[in-house]
Amino acid sequence: MRIKGFNLSIAAILVAAISFGQSSEPVLLYPNGVPNSKPAPADYVEKNDNGWISKVTQPTITVFRPDDNKNSGTAVIIIPGGGYSGIAFNHEGIDVAKKFADAGVTAFLLKYRLPSDLIMVDRSIGPLQDAQRAIQIIRERAAEWKVDLNKVGVLGFSAGGHLASTFGTHYKQTVIDNKSNIDLRPSFMALIYPVITMGELTHGGSKQNLIGRDAPADKANLYSNEKQVDANTPPAFFVHAQDDNVVPVQNSLMMYEAITKAGAKAEMHLYQAGGHGFGLNNKTTPDQWFDHCINWLKASRFLK
Repeated sequence: MRIKGFNLSIAAILVAAISFGQSSEPVLLYPNGVPNSKPAPADYVEKNDNGWISKVTQPTITVFRPDDNKNSGTAVIIIPGGGYSGIAFNHEGIDVAKKFADAGVTAFLLKYRLPSDLIMVDRSIGPLQDAQRAIQIIRERAAEWKVDLNKVGVLGFSAGGHLASTFGTHYKQTVIDNKSNIDLRPSFMALIYPVITMGELTHGGSKQNLIGRDAPADKANLYSNEKQVDANTPPAFFVHAQDDNVVPVQNSLMMYEAITKAGAKAEMHLYQAGGHGFGLNNKTTPDQWFDHCINWLKASRFLK
């Protein structure tokens, strides 16, 4: 159908594109130079293969804003997984960010540097630097994004869950410039089939990429986040499947037990099946873990 020579189907596409553009804004984490970096080799160029991103040299956050009449003030940094070798940017990133925005939560999708000696002086701290810088920017610009400073959490999948749990337990280990003393502790953690330990039950690829398969015991212990929990560890929400043969369910169980012993707060949802990497939808059940997460945020008074 045409009105005065204007095709309505084209109009609809343009409106959708404009709407998406308004709700999704990539922001450079380091516009003035990336810390802990070395000049990248000529062939080290970022790739995006159907949503699988690798070789990141310029980390960003992409902002997904709820409608103003839905905005709760709550925010979440979303960290997709990928074994610290890639980033599952679509089904563990964009899809989840849109879901949170629809629920009134401002979502910040993190595209983080993957540990590599080719581009980093110390690859073990590179991803944590990007997570800390993300929350630093969000709290610095909270008024602009209509975010409550005290309600900025993190949600991570798989190796992204390891980064999220590192973020939540190593917040006193400042690995970025923070002269303004911005609070780098996330308000809450949601850990979805997360890698937690660097011990016997770790995901071998994540450990090798982050600290090396034969990392010394002190470094393995440092990044075994079940050993870094204390009473001030942020409240945590867990999702895992019993039959996960990539990241054993014991990763979540160990972290939950450590949080409980420390006197911090946690809630866990375990499925008997579902495997690994199911994103929003565990196809073995009609149950939706995302709904439980929203209910947990409400019960924990992070979401109205």
